Amino acid sequence: MTPAEQYRVLASRLRAKARLAETPRLTSEWEHLARCYLRLARQAEENEKLDLVYETPPRREGDAPA
Repeated sequence: MTPAEQYRVLASRLRAKARLAETPRLTSEWEHLARCYLRLARQAEENEKLDLVYETPPRREGDAPA
């Protein structure tokens, strides 16, 4: 499953929580969080189109351990 698909699954789960929320405020918050995950899904799709590879730089002497 791609990161975009994972974000969409999470958004769907949050929308389900919104439907079951006990107050309008909670409904609104769950819906807002779901929209955020949908934005992350769109961004992940855009990132998949890029031909970038991230390589962790080698540790230098004196660097703190990760």
